Amino acid sequence: MLHPDKKVMPVFDASMEYQKRKVDLVVIAGKEYGTGSSRDWAAKGTKLLGVKAVIAESFERIHRSNLVGMGILPLQFKEGYSRKTLNLKGSEIINILNVEKGLKPREEVTVEFLYEDGSSKKINVLSRIDTDNETEYYKHGGILQYVLRNMA
Repeated sequence: MLHPDKKVMPVFDASMEYQKRKVDLVVIAGKEYGTGSSRDWAAKGTKLLGVKAVIAESFERIHRSNLVGMGILPLQFKEGYSRKTLNLKGSEIINILNVEKGLKPREEVTVEFLYEDGSSKKINVLSRIDTDNETEYYKHGGILQYVLRNMA
């Protein structure tokens, strides 16, 4: 559904409209996000849809790494928090705070959820950028951009 219009449309069409509006997308997920046989293509598709971050209860190991390689920020809910406990419906505005200052591996990141009723909630999540190398890939927008910049 396209917000704030509340217009029902296919995911691809909605993502293209959000890109026109310069709205970054965030995926909210449950446990073992990315489990399956097409993990590398799943990360590529996620990037093409304009997703900038995934906040999940947990990640499949290889898919998490593939997200970083595509320049997508994997964030993990801390114990006691989930899409259910936060009562997320899909209409919230999500702000990921202080990421522009740079990240260190497995650093806490503050996420703010702005609900339709005007209320808000801030929580800390765990960055699942797990290594210094992954930090560099993410900082450059993905592994391909990192390699290209280091060739020049």
